[in-house]
Amino acid sequence: MAGERLAVSLAKGALAVAVGLPLVLYLAQDALIFHRQPITQARRAELLGRFPAAEEIVLSTPEGERLHAWRVRADGPLVLYFGGNAEEVSWMLERIGDPGRGETPGVGWLLADYRGYGASTGKPSEKALVADAIRLYDHAVRLPGVDRNRIFAFGRSLGSGVAVALAAQRPVRALVLVAPFDSLAAVAKHYYPWLPVDWLLRHRFDSIALAPRIAQPVLALLAERDEVIPTAHAERLLAAWGGPVRRVRLPGAGHNSTDAHPLFWPAVRAFIGEQSAG
Repeated sequence: MAGERLAVSLAKGALAVAVGLPLVLYLAQDALIFHRQPITQARRAELLGRFPAAEEIVLSTPEGERLHAWRVRADGPLVLYFGGNAEEVSWMLERIGDPGRGETPGVGWLLADYRGYGASTGKPSEKALVADAIRLYDHAVRLPGVDRNRIFAFGRSLGSGVAVALAAQRPVRALVLVAPFDSLAAVAKHYYPWLPVDWLLRHRFDSIALAPRIAQPVLALLAERDEVIPTAHAERLLAAWGGPVRRVRLPGAGHNSTDAHPLFWPAVRAFIGEQSAG
């Protein structure tokens, strides 16, 4: 009897784990996917003082949320930038610097704060991020001095999914993707092969499903030692891409050290220049 009771107890425990753990992960997935990074008013004021070419853009969403972005003006192409899942995008102002010099001279930028990130309010989700990207694009084409035929989408990691979704719905000139992936579901299955990911995942960022119908050129910057998103996921996305593909592999780079690689910014600058002139 004792053995039978032990077997029953073990079976109940196994069932609790089998049911309970997926349930916990389902309920916690927003926190696992989106690592919100706010910014203080003092920090925003400091940045505006340090970078006179930068200004803040604030839009309202239909839900009444505040959508914030940083704009860096320049008389050239405009890049809409979408960051990673734990990225507060104002750090990019350091990279852009003076638009007359900086990493990409002559290029304007619009750096998007996801909902709940930076100075944006609200709760992030795939639906919200994509809707906000479209909202920013539609605002950008109406800005004075912006050439709607030279608007680029630049997505990093999670932001690659946002950039691809935007390109599937708006005529961006070309895309720059850093450490992209085929779908968030595919990446999740890599890490959790024992979970029913397809049932659990609400935020799918299924870029590979959109890729075949996107004819715009893409520059993909791939970290050789990407410890977060194995490059096989990027290669699957690029193999399905409907337009010209340019790969730049960054030897020795990890997921979070791509920008420091000597090939990174020259490749971005050359690609944007070539596509703007074409």
